[in-house]
Amino acid sequence: MMIRHATETDLPTIVAIYNAAVPTRMATADLEPVSVESRMAWFQGRVPSQRPLWVVEIDGIIAGWLSFQSFYGRPAYHCTAEISIYISPDFQKHGLGKQLLEKAISESPSLGLKTLVSFIFAHNHPSLKLFEKFGFQHWGHLPKIADLAGVERDLIILGLRVGEKSYSR
Repeated sequence: MMIRHATETDLPTIVAIYNAAVPTRMATADLEPVSVESRMAWFQGRVPSQRPLWVVEIDGIIAGWLSFQSFYGRPAYHCTAEISIYISPDFQKHGLGKQLLEKAISESPSLGLKTLVSFIFAHNHPSLKLFEKFGFQHWGHLPKIADLAGVERDLIILGLRVGEKSYSR
């Protein structure tokens, strides 16, 4: 297993992993699959030294990814990033999300980050459990904010001050 910076040639696989989450209605508010072209600007906005996009590779196969994204797009939030993790259905429940999240937390100071946030649907219990295990706390609850094909869902905002909370692995 290897975690590395994503390259543009990885983008089709990154998009395919993301699109696999769309029909589950668990991890994304997109209701239809996205195209590689529509994600190109997003990909180009990932800067390895500040807001990286990592892929986890197993035997040459991209099994998942983690993205850092600037929070709220305002200069005062430069020390805060939103993180997202997506794991291929073929590799879920193998601890890859844990390894990606552990790396994200440990490398955040070198990226100039003091705070990490994540937005997770309230019904996505596996993701909530993963982030809570690493010390993320509930910082917000937005009730019935998403309409996922006729089902209203709550969104939980989780946050972690990097270096201030201990976590158990």
